[in-house]
Formats: sequence, structure tokens, C-alpha cells
Amino acid sequence: MIITLKNKDTLIVDDFRFKCCIGKGGFAKDKYEGDNSTPIGKFEIGTLFWRPDRVNKPKTKLSCKKINKKMGWCTDIRSNYYNKEIKINKKIIHEKLYRKDYKYNYFILLKYNYKKPVKGKGSAIFIHLTENYKGTAGCIALSKKDFLILAKLIDNKTLIKIS
Repeated sequence: MIITLKNKDTLIVDDFRFKCCIGKGGFAKDKYEGDNSTPIGKFEIGTLFWRPDRVNKPKTKLSCKKINKKMGWCTDIRSNYYNKEIKINKKIIHEKLYRKDYKYNYFILLKYNYKKPVKGKGSAIFIHLTENYKGTAGCIALSKKDFLILAKLIDNKTLIKIS
């Protein structure tokens, strides 16, 4: 199965069309860290993360992981853990996964620059939640209702095509 992001506000899965938003910087062929753009390409889907203190585990065929207070995502181009989940360490620049807002109550990893990450090419690209469809820092965001439908439809062999 392939998820298709054809334009800046529609994610297509089979017969489903979901309203979404992308990075404030639009699409980028040559993404780099901090450019607020959503990378163009075809990527594997990774783990679905969720906040058990706020939401229920979703119905999905994806592997799932509970988010806790010590989890972060390395965005530090000096680190050997660049674009990987980490235990929060003040010496490593990171994004907190246990956020005060709702956006990461659920999120799915997009395996952009993931297997053999090139430092500086961008990190922490997720499908996460939105309530207002304002531009993201490079991720794709959906409403909670649509995210949960998407989670039911896809599995670990699903690819996402962003063009």
C-alpha cells in the first residue's frame, strides 16, 4: 500500500482523502535540518508512538511504542544518534517526544534520512496531530480522527510518496 501526498493539504490512502498540513517551508528535494520543509520522495513507515497517559493505544498493524517523559529524538548534527530516538540528555540537542501540547499524543515515524542518516539532511519527520492545519516544522499533520483511521489502514509494509 502507498500513501500519497499530492499537494500541501491532501493525504490519499486507497479511497480515503484526508485533510492535512505540511512544513511551513513547503516541499523540498534537498531538505536540511531546520528548513521547516517536508521532504520529497518515497519513504517507509516506522513505529507508531503514543501517550498512554492521554490516549488509548490505537488499532493498527504497525508496531507501537509508549512515549515516556525521558524520550527524545536527536536533532543534533554533532551526535552519533542523529535522527534516532534517544533517552533525553542535556548535552544532545533533541526534540522532546513527551510534549505539553497534544501534537505528539500519537505520531508515526517516516523513515526519511533514517537508516544511514546524513547529518544535517533533516530529522524527526513524523505524521502527527493537528487541530488547526497550520504549517509544521517539516512533518505531516492530521486531525486525531483522521490519524486513527489512517493507523487502521496501514501496516509496516506501507510506503508514503511525497511529491
